[in-house]
Amino acid sequence: MESTVRLFGGTSTRILAENIAKSYGSSLGKVNCIHFSDGEIQVSFEDSVRGQAVFLIQSTNPPAENLMELLLMIDAAKRASAKEIIAVLPYFGYARQDRKDQPRVAIGAKLVADMLAAAGATRVMTMDLHADQIQGFFNVPVDHLYASTIFMPYIQALNLENLTMAAPDMGGSKRANAYAKYLKSEIVICYKQRTKANIVDNITAIGEIEGRNIILVDDLVDTGGTLCKAADMMIERGALSVRAICTHGLLSGKALENIEASKLTELIITDTIPLKKESKKIKVLSVAELFALVIRNVHSNESISSHFIV
Repeated sequence: MESTVRLFGGTSTRILAENIAKSYGSSLGKVNCIHFSDGEIQVSFEDSVRGQAVFLIQSTNPPAENLMELLLMIDAAKRASAKEIIAVLPYFGYARQDRKDQPRVAIGAKLVADMLAAAGATRVMTMDLHADQIQGFFNVPVDHLYASTIFMPYIQALNLENLTMAAPDMGGSKRANAYAKYLKSEIVICYKQRTKANIVDNITAIGEIEGRNIILVDDLVDTGGTLCKAADMMIERGALSVRAICTHGLLSGKALENIEASKLTELIITDTIPLKKESKKIKVLSVAELFALVIRNVHSNESISSHFIV
């Protein structure tokens, strides 16, 4: 007998979860999240999940309570005898800590992967990991979605002449190259030097910029320092326009102010993380329909590769 699908949303991604459920043709199940006066969280399901396939939707962006809430939801579903527990993380937090880049540091992405499995997740679904190899940190199946499915039609609708895709740093060259190959465009690679985390000291670029419409591609935008410096540098070097597409809009610190003051024409992000404040320079595209389609395919044991562009 096939198990029933139940969708639940955490507090940090409630609106996205509701939109995913709507696109799926269902409604969110009822889950209570109680915060005690000392900050402790207690999670409970109002609906029975016994023998069912449970999809728990929650991005794990800061604060850390978002991750803790998801872990408690997984544990609650396990103890309520759910048949399958699929953790749906539109944004996988701590993904930037994917290796030891200096002595005596934690590998946060691996730790989070272990915590999700230990809590009881039987499968993980996420989008645009900071590094593809993070999938190997899990001993359960991982469905890794790509926001290119959302971004490509938007880019093509712009009908930009002399289009050039750009990587904001050396690490993003693979992603930018994939876009460039699909769009048959040129590519530019930026090189940046940091004095410390989140602070870019200097940035330059390799490739033709003058007279080009540039689109920077990255998996996330945090403070916006790199994107803004890159955009300003490219405009000074003769670019006609500079846009940026970033899947996850963390937008911490003075990110919004930086973007507003920069020479970026537009920043296009998705709703994997709720936008804190609207801006005339920020365009938000929804991933709800894509997640709903993939959830349907995963539950019916069908291939999900048809939903990927690059």
